[in-house]
Amino acid sequence: MNTDFIKGIIPPIITPITADEKIDEGALREQINFMIEGGIDGILAFGSNGEFYMLEEEEMPEILKIIMDETKGRIPVYMGIGAIRTSKCVRLAKLGIKHGASGVSVLQPMFLKPSDDELHDHFKTIACAVPDVPVLLYNNPGRTGYPIPQAVVEKLAHTVSNIVGMKDSSGDMTETMEFIRRNKDVGFKVLAGKDTLIYSSLDIGAVGAVCTTANYMPELVCSIYRKFIQGDKAAALEAQFKLNPIRLAMDKSSFPVATKDYANLRGRKAGAPYLPNKCSPPAQMENLRMELEKAGLL
Repeated sequence: MNTDFIKGIIPPIITPITADEKIDEGALREQINFMIEGGIDGILAFGSNGEFYMLEEEEMPEILKIIMDETKGRIPVYMGIGAIRTSKCVRLAKLGIKHGASGVSVLQPMFLKPSDDELHDHFKTIACAVPDVPVLLYNNPGRTGYPIPQAVVEKLAHTVSNIVGMKDSSGDMTETMEFIRRNKDVGFKVLAGKDTLIYSSLDIGAVGAVCTTANYMPELVCSIYRKFIQGDKAAALEAQFKLNPIRLAMDKSSFPVATKDYANLRGRKAGAPYLPNKCSPPAQMENLRMELEKAGLL
């Protein structure tokens, strides 16, 4: 199975919507081209910052069709899955592949706290339902309330042939390093999940990063990766330092609204977040604007 394409900067694309919460097709197509022109290496559909948890299942085919049509094979598209029920995850994985996704990314179930055995079988069942495409695990303990254990990842990586990598959003560099170390013998590909740790993750063997900040400043985010792989680690680190204050300012907004706020400030047509989330209050919007201004992005 070819996994060479799993690398670089992959944004979890925002879902632009109209005032009545309909998909804004024109804005979505513009967003895709904006990011591709900024140098991204792939798109994750229905990631956390894509507000997957707000979408009805019947809305997903429409969004996928738009993304696949607009990317036109220029970059790979990954199908993000964040459902709880295993059978629904299987259905969504097959939906993604039906519409041409190059790979699947699966978040551990929210609300529940499965045993290691239950979690292993959950991921294995999904992967075995789409045996001909790469499957990435998505470790996000901050949102689900628990991590994917190292032992579960290691067992899956060594026994399920199409579980070939993961996104680690733990923010714990020891965890990230262990995911890499324990599975490097099978070519397991680890992607950073914290935008502030792109450089650090690359430096210990990650192959790229899934970065929400690439929704609104793709050139800067992609420059960290490009400079690093070109061997200019000093320039890569400087780009990381430039990115970090912008990303950290997002934490003063309720999750995940600051991604759309920043995108709108930079002239994108992201629209508002789905209710009950709202755009950041005026003081925070001014804070976000000032961070962009200080970075020369306004």
